[in-house]
Amino acid sequence: MNKRYLRSIRLLSECMQLFETVSNRRVRQLGYTPAQFDIIATLGNTPGMTCKELGEKTLITKGTLTGVLDRMEQKALIIRERGGEDRRQLFVKLTSQGETIFKDIFPKVIQSGGEGFAEYTEADYNALEEALSKLKLHLGKNAA
Repeated sequence: MNKRYLRSIRLLSECMQLFETVSNRRVRQLGYTPAQFDIIATLGNTPGMTCKELGEKTLITKGTLTGVLDRMEQKALIIRERGGEDRRQLFVKLTSQGETIFKDIFPKVIQSGGEGFAEYTEADYNALEEALSKLKLHLGKNAA
């Protein structure tokens, strides 16, 4: 069996880990955990969402999400409200303080993340996106 793909997957994984390391460092410098930033970034510029939707969009596990939301609620960054029709649902949204923080830190983290791509040309982006799209398509076929 040809295992040539392992070198590519390892390189892809190493790039993602390095990107996360740099991003997480910047988020921590701004005073937040990566999970808190993920929630702030996901809820920013939205009217809010259910805990289930938030868990799906952030990929934070349910057990971890509850603890992070508890701490963010204590800091008055988010509020949780019961759903109107379905009282079992919890709806999560940023407070005005949370929105202010989103507007402050989100652009800083995005700018910091973009620094790793400073030397990329449009052709570089196109080649990367084409290769990743092709990989995603092929992996998706096996996931179904």
